[in-house]
Amino acid sequence: MEKISVAVRFRPPNPVDADSSPAGAGGVGDREWRIDDTRVSLLHRVAGPVPGASFAFDHVFDGAATNERIYGTLVRELIGAVVGGFNGTAFAYGQTSSGKTFTMNGSDADPGIIPRAVRDVFDTVRQADYREFLIRVSYMEIYNEEINDLLTIEGQKLRIHESLERGVYVAGLREEIVNSAEQVFELLQLGEANRHFGETNMNVRSSRSHTIFRMVIESSGKDQADCGDAIRVSVLNLVDLAGSERIMKTGAEGVRLNEGKYINKSLMILGNVIKKLSENGKQRGHIPYRDSKLTRILQPALGGNAKTSIICTAAPEEIHIEETRGTLQFASRAKCISNCAQVNEILTDAALLKRQKLEIEELRKKLQGSHSEGLEQVVLKLRNDMHKSELERDRLAMELEDERKLRMTLEQHLTEQQKKLEAISSDHFTDSIQLDALKTPDSKSVPDGFVACRSRYSQDVEFSPIPEDLDNIAHEDLWTCLNKGCVTDLDMLEMTPGLKREASFLQDTPSAVPLDEPTDTRCQRLEKECISDRQKLEESKARCSTLEKECDVLRDENLSLQQELSESKRQADSLLAEKQAQLDDLRAKCAALEKDLYTARQEAHRLATEKQELAGELGTERQKLDELKQDIRVISRGFLQREGQLTSLYTKSKAILENCKTSQVATLP
Repeated sequence: MEKISVAVRFRPPNPVDADSSPAGAGGVGDREWRIDDTRVSLLHRVAGPVPGASFAFDHVFDGAATNERIYGTLVRELIGAVVGGFNGTAFAYGQTSSGKTFTMNGSDADPGIIPRAVRDVFDTVRQADYREFLIRVSYMEIYNEEINDLLTIEGQKLRIHESLERGVYVAGLREEIVNSAEQVFELLQLGEANRHFGETNMNVRSSRSHTIFRMVIESSGKDQADCGDAIRVSVLNLVDLAGSERIMKTGAEGVRLNEGKYINKSLMILGNVIKKLSENGKQRGHIPYRDSKLTRILQPALGGNAKTSIICTAAPEEIHIEETRGTLQFASRAKCISNCAQVNEILTDAALLKRQKLEIEELRKKLQGSHSEGLEQVVLKLRNDMHKSELERDRLAMELEDERKLRMTLEQHLTEQQKKLEAISSDHFTDSIQLDALKTPDSKSVPDGFVACRSRYSQDVEFSPIPEDLDNIAHEDLWTCLNKGCVTDLDMLEMTPGLKREASFLQDTPSAVPLDEPTDTRCQRLEKECISDRQKLEESKARCSTLEKECDVLRDENLSLQQELSESKRQADSLLAEKQAQLDDLRAKCAALEKDLYTARQEAHRLATEKQELAGELGTERQKLDELKQDIRVISRGFLQREGQLTSLYTKSKAILENCKTSQVATLP
């Protein structure tokens, strides 16, 4: 989308209008226009700026600006785009006697936009030596809502048509093929001579019609292979609108009054179209292009496929402030319109086939090229990341399970330690015999003893239960009960220290406790062990909580990776389906084009056959014509001979008559 380029041009002050101002001759009015580079404001000489009378545009020109400056600012870039294949339109809008025709046509000293654009078109065409150009021009006017061809007298009351190929066009309009700017200037002079002008109180030579000068530029590439390039067709419209009028100021009567009505009506419809186009999409509604032939012809330039520049001309005098304000409001609304310009191309069958083949090859490269490989690499990377996250999650889950088991073991051990501490605190062994009874018997002093204390290297974390009744003699059943039925010989006791055991949480705790340890000391030691076990338990819980959090994070990451993988798969499938659909569509188009090409070839063969037949018939007719010519020659010779004979007979008859007259005269008396 591209905004319409809008500029405002103030003409130099007119002494006649200045004398008719409210201040009188030589006076200065209360209000004036302040002109900046891009802004126009209405000022009151006493009160300052007038509210709601400030306007901003792309360019603002004062009375000292020349047509060359205006053309270079607004239209020169437009001409380059038109030669490149875009449609372009430039027109002047404003009240009567504000300088529209001078801006578009200019003078000998300062040519206007139309002659400068014509020269610029041919200069740009000569520089583009890589393309061949064909330029056609036409010149029309809209007079009293009737379209007249200015290049021929016969072209009157033409009609507007619309088609898919040509869009909106005027049927029967004469188009001249031109090769130079001088040819175009001759046609412009012819059109200006046929244009309607009139005299009013505001303008001695007032335009009584809207004129549209159109250049159609066709181009194609040189040395193109098998004519595979498209043909570009662009249209340049240069429009000189008639000015809006107030009957009170122009003093129009009769024909001029009727002309002014049609002019104001068409300009009002143009203003309505501009207003509708400047509104938002929901509030826009119907756009009345068909209410006027001017807006109907300019429809592509107003919100359509064209690059458009508008020059709004205004008068600086205070007497024309209201008309100038209306012109500036029109320009402000036009500045909000956006066009969608694009290169206009006409594809031949060969060019269309070539372009479709190139598009098919590009799609195949995209499907088989780096883009699909990149998607596959992304999918593979996501799969690897997901697999790694799953392995990490399993590892953390195993560590978490081990920590839970260790915590349960520690809790069980702590419970047993607390029970043992409570049991020792309740029973005070003051009798040394009872303490001796609790000691491990000496295997050397009791040679026949077959029960020994449990090995300090045992992995069993539990302790032997204390029997309810303790005697002075440790008999066989007592030691069996204390050692939980573990019976070991002395040879095994010698080999036990050499066995290897796995590390456990009880490695730092001594297995054998001296029985002669005081009760208080033992209680303190057990309390320390309990505190240590509690600390280990708390650390284990903290670590377990950390591992659970890490596991949750990894679970979330895994879920996110799965979602990304599914999204990537979906996008890849969607892309493949889209490209496949495009490929199928292109194949169908190619098949249809091949079918059309085959039909065209058959038609060409049929036409060639008919041409041969017609050539044969033409040869026969030519032979008959030669025979007729020969017969005519024979008849002509006979006719000449007959004519000679008649002439001879006439001469002889005349001589005989003369002789008769002479003889009669001689015989008279």
